[in-house]
Amino acid sequence: MMRTKLILALLLPLNLCAQKIYVEEYSSRADISVYVTEYESRADLLVYKQEYASRATGNKGLWFFEEYASRADKTIFFEEYESRADLTIFFVDYSSRAGWKNTQKKHLLY
Repeated sequence: MMRTKLILALLLPLNLCAQKIYVEEYSSRADISVYVTEYESRADLLVYKQEYASRATGNKGLWFFEEYASRADKTIFFEEYESRADLTIFFVDYSSRAGWKNTQKKHLLY
């Protein structure tokens, strides 16, 4: 029992920071539902799409979209209506602009 706790304690931090995302076709399969807003001011999280998985680290809005669900850390479903979404995002053009605007929802991507 103690050994299991030790292994989990060592591995857990590695999974908390990754932001490899897979887009699900069905909301029932997704970890969270996301709505993409047209206005930065209405977003909970500002997201920058990374070109390489190795750069998508930390829970700070740097996402890499995976081709396969098995490689992703989180699965998301893009909602059509904001009221149905767990998280509202806005895509930014520069990685330096990515980050949380509503830190109360930060737990959704851990």
